[in-house]
Amino acid sequence: MVQQIKPFFLRYGPLLTTIAIFILAYITGGQMYPAMQKPQVFFNLFINDGSLLLVSIGMTLVILTGGIDLSVGGVLALTSTASAALLRMGVSPYIVIPLMICVGVGFGSMLGWIIQYLKVQPFIATLMGLFFARGMAYIISLTSVTITNDVYKTLALTPIYIPFIPRAYVYPTTLVAPVILLVAIYLSFFTRFGRTIYAMGNNEQSALLMGLSVARTKVAVYAFSGFCSALAGIVFSMSLLAGYGQFATGMELDAIASVVMGGTSLSGGVGNVIGTLFGVLIHGTIVSILQFNGTLSSWWTRIGVGALTLIFIGVQSLFYLKKKPSQGQ
Repeated sequence: MVQQIKPFFLRYGPLLTTIAIFILAYITGGQMYPAMQKPQVFFNLFINDGSLLLVSIGMTLVILTGGIDLSVGGVLALTSTASAALLRMGVSPYIVIPLMICVGVGFGSMLGWIIQYLKVQPFIATLMGLFFARGMAYIISLTSVTITNDVYKTLALTPIYIPFIPRAYVYPTTLVAPVILLVAIYLSFFTRFGRTIYAMGNNEQSALLMGLSVARTKVAVYAFSGFCSALAGIVFSMSLLAGYGQFATGMELDAIASVVMGGTSLSGGVGNVIGTLFGVLIHGTIVSILQFNGTLSSWWTRIGVGALTLIFIGVQSLFYLKKKPSQGQ
């Protein structure tokens, strides 16, 4: 029994640690501030961090391959600004939304192609992508662009009440991230695409020797990250009913922190999007505790997330060191 429990704990230890810390943080917040015990506060985590969760899902798959995507915040800002500008010109939202998704997928595919075929380091390629996307957003408009479209207003302001939970609700835009999360779980665990991602993260040369489509998968992973970022831009612009090049400044760092807190290794090949969900929830819980406190600076969010990220990197290292000897045996 002990021999069976040990490999299970070594494999899922970082994920279980993330879940435990989230539960502990949320219960502690509820004890400190009784208003946090209301069900609506929990659902507010998904309402407020829907865009971050979307971006983090795409980031997780990229990091699992051993790469990184720093362009996600810029793509979010670009799609929010471009969609707002097009709506102000009178373009139908049923054209704007698919167009913005195509922009995100195309942008991510371009970065993936540059990384794979021009052999540019992901950090450099996606950093340039961040500068380019945010710069394009400012070219479209230097100021915030207000959205007055009725479809966007309806999606942003229509509550969906949760069955059997009194006075608890979410918005239609809140449901986007959980749906994409389910898609990412399916892709990661039940498809050849997902198996190739993990194989690439563990050893890209071995994946090539196994006959896996490494090049196509790498481009597809960055395209998926661009897709998630574009969706996040649409959700963000619907939530605030505006588009602006300054939106999501630093969100790429929040996404990386959420992925790491979720148990995904920055070296690739280890982790999953389920952990990323709880990493985002931890981030949202820290923000909620600070809001209920009311006296602490918002910079304490950065301090808390930074400290937890360092802790999780240490936890991952410990699990890796314990796992390595057991693999040798």
